[in-house]
Amino acid sequence: MMPSRRLAFGLLAAFGLALGGLSPVAAADGQGLTAEEIAARIAAAPGRPAEDAARDAGRKPAEVLAFLGLASGMTVVDVWAAGGWYTEVLAAAVGPDGKVYAQNIPALLQMRNGVNEQALAARLADGRLTNVARIDTDLDRSELAPGSVDLAITALNFHDVYNARGAEAATAFLVSIHRVLKPGGVLGIIDHTGVPGADNEKLHRIDPALVPPVAEAAGFVVEARSEVLANPADDKSLLVFDPSVRGNTDRFVYRLRKPAE
Repeated sequence: MMPSRRLAFGLLAAFGLALGGLSPVAAADGQGLTAEEIAARIAAAPGRPAEDAARDAGRKPAEVLAFLGLASGMTVVDVWAAGGWYTEVLAAAVGPDGKVYAQNIPALLQMRNGVNEQALAARLADGRLTNVARIDTDLDRSELAPGSVDLAITALNFHDVYNARGAEAATAFLVSIHRVLKPGGVLGIIDHTGVPGADNEKLHRIDPALVPPVAEAAGFVVEARSEVLANPADDKSLLVFDPSVRGNTDRFVYRLRKPAE
């Protein structure tokens, strides 16, 4: 997340972060894809920008998505997708029978003279990603039906919500995602690791221990935490945009599940 993305949450009041017979989620082929299978799909995706691929080493998308249980044919939402880096990864991973929604609030698209709007529009120009659609509003205000999504992911966003507005707003943010997930659906939260007592708002980090209580309050089961993005070389004392750690911060990944009905 760019430094000024935090400003987007400060503008949420202007745009309104709403508070808030379905079949359980099931992989189209009965099981999730392996990291190797996902990596192969990403590598084979036509037209993927070279600058996107250059970030794979630090973000490890194949390993992250395998941990979350992504499968062919899933319906997925990239929550607060910004310019759509993960959107394009997801489009390749779910395959032509899957569907990916790139969701952004207007403030996030319009910030910094519309940099995210421009990036996302360029990414989707000429119908290049045929299985991707945009949602340019809060999930609660969108036409996405409740219980229609297999998997959601939000990458490097949760800390901004929690740090700027607190646990109640963070819970509301997760409730809006919970609503659109199918019973048994999964939410993946990726974020920069912070330490208790640090000025994590200033550093754009968050203590991982703050996530489970909010997730549970929103109705999720905290199923697992992955250290696939851990980096012991990051002592967590620096701003995530510091050149010495940017792109290689210590990060955590939570897998949250909406209980099956």
